[in-house]
Amino acid sequence: MRDLSWKIISSNYVYEKKWLHVKTDTCQLPDGRIIEPYFVIEAPDFCNTIVVTQDEKIILVRQYRHPIQSVTYELPGGVIEVGEDPAVAALREMEEETGYVSTEIEYLFKAATNPALNTSTAYFYLVKNAQQITKRRLDDLEDIDVVSFSKEEFIQLLADNKLQHGVQLGAIYEAMIRLNWLRY
Repeated sequence: MRDLSWKIISSNYVYEKKWLHVKTDTCQLPDGRIIEPYFVIEAPDFCNTIVVTQDEKIILVRQYRHPIQSVTYELPGGVIEVGEDPAVAALREMEEETGYVSTEIEYLFKAATNPALNTSTAYFYLVKNAQQITKRRLDDLEDIDVVSFSKEEFIQLLADNKLQHGVQLGAIYEAMIRLNWLRY
């Protein structure tokens, strides 16, 4: 197979704040052509959990997402701290956002969130037999509702296109396969 890699000739950071760094690369393609600028967004890796309770309810979070100016249903999750194990981060974020805990965690997969534009990786886990036994510990600016759905209600949410976080959808379907909730 031929090498499709690009050679980075130069990089220049044009924006650097908290969780978002943007750089412009000058790149040489294998055939010698030059692309400039090629914008690269550097963002932290994150994790999400499909949370299933002992009575087979799915726990989601409901929150406002300003870029799309909409309230969304999403999987609990958040940023993985530097050096933190993604599974530990997933359980931590689940507990912080929902108050649910469990020791039954199963790795689903990791995925590049948008490899054409950014560097972040998302890690997905299935958590079973979760119980709400702790208080939530939200970050200062988090305003999140915790909602639960039966298996049938959750599948209807999917059918009605009510889950809009594109990166999470593959993990949701993978979890449904592992839970034997999906017929194919």
